[in-house]
Amino acid sequence: MVLGGLALQGWVSLVPAVIRNMLRVSWIVLRDQAHGGWELASVATSGLAIVCAELKIVFLAVIFWLLALLAYCVMTGLVLWRTVHDEATRRDVPSDHWILMGGLAIATLAGEHVHSLLYPGSVADAVRIVTIATWVLATLWIVPLVCVGWRRIRGWPAVFPLGMYSAATFAMAGETGWPGLSTVSLVFFWIAFALWLLTALPLLFVISARFRSPGDG
Repeated sequence: MVLGGLALQGWVSLVPAVIRNMLRVSWIVLRDQAHGGWELASVATSGLAIVCAELKIVFLAVIFWLLALLAYCVMTGLVLWRTVHDEATRRDVPSDHWILMGGLAIATLAGEHVHSLLYPGSVADAVRIVTIATWVLATLWIVPLVCVGWRRIRGWPAVFPLGMYSAATFAMAGETGWPGLSTVSLVFFWIAFALWLLTALPLLFVISARFRSPGDG
C-alpha cells in the first residue's frame, strides 16, 4: 500500500506535465521524437492497475487499465509513424522498441488481474476478450522485433519485455486453461534470464574495474 501510494502520487504528478508538453508541439514534432521508451507511460499505468487490483480497488484498477491501453495506442502510433517515415530508424532499430511488446505484455497481466475481480457478466467477458487480444498482439510483436531488432536485443530495454511476456503468458495459462502456455512461459523465462545475464555481467565487470585501484594490477 505504501509503494502503491507513492506510485500513484508520482503518476498524478507526471501525467499532467507529459500531456502539457505533448500539446505544446505539433504531431510532426512528436513523431520525429517518438521512441520505444515513451511506452513507459503505458507500462507505468498498467503497473498501477495491477497494484489497485491487488488492493481490491476495482474501479481504479479498471480505469488505470483502460488508460494504459489508451496510452499504448497513442505512443505506439507515434513510434510506428516515425519508423515508417524515418529510414534510419528502420535500418537501425533501437533496443527500446522491444517495449512495444512489453507494454502489451504488462497490459495483459493487468487485464488478468482486473478480470479476476469482476463478477461474471458482460463486463468481465469484455475484459477477458481484450486481455486475450493484448496477449495475442504481444506474441505477434515478437516476430518482427526478432527480425529487425535482434542486433540490439542485448540491452535492458529488451530484458523487461521478454520477462514480462513470460509473466503474462503464465497468467494467460491460468486465465484460459490453454495447453502449452505454461511451457511457453517457462521458455521465455529462461530466454529473459539468459539475456539478463548477458546484459548484467559486462556491466558488473565495468563497475568492478572502475572501483579497482591502479595498484591492483
